[in-house]
Amino acid sequence: MLATAGQAEDRFGIGRAATPAEIAGWNIDIGRDGSNLPPGSGSVEHGRTVFSEQCAACHGDSGQGGIGDRLVGGQGTLASPKPIRTVGSYWPYAPTLFDYIRRAMPQNAPQSLSNEDVYAVSAYILSLNGIVPANAVLDAKSLAAIKMPNRDGFVSDPRPDVHNH
Repeated sequence: MLATAGQAEDRFGIGRAATPAEIAGWNIDIGRDGSNLPPGSGSVEHGRTVFSEQCAACHGDSGQGGIGDRLVGGQGTLASPKPIRTVGSYWPYAPTLFDYIRRAMPQNAPQSLSNEDVYAVSAYILSLNGIVPANAVLDAKSLAAIKMPNRDGFVSDPRPDVHNH
């Protein structure tokens, strides 16, 4: 028999329900369509500085990889015997780049970058991949409008229990 959260709380006498404020602090997911992107903006130039200070040690000076994954290049390799999966060659949605950077990077201090820094690093990485120009400034609207090169490279999962939206 499964216990509900309330029963488990009473049974063990530990824990409490999370407050709405606590939940809001972790409810930072960004939809692939850009839904829930925060206010702010960031330029490629500012992204170059933040990347140099916070990202290059793992991802290389120009996103070529190192300890961390390669972020740049690989376009046209996905159907080859040695596909190179990078932001520019593989990722289907630009807002998921913002989401991942904000949640998980830098690896030694996740969620430590400001929204402006995350927009800027996203702009810089997209610029390195030739997806946005070197003078781009990204915000919620412009980031959500980007059509990634591999957006149409994925197929829907036909299983009836999977929601492809």
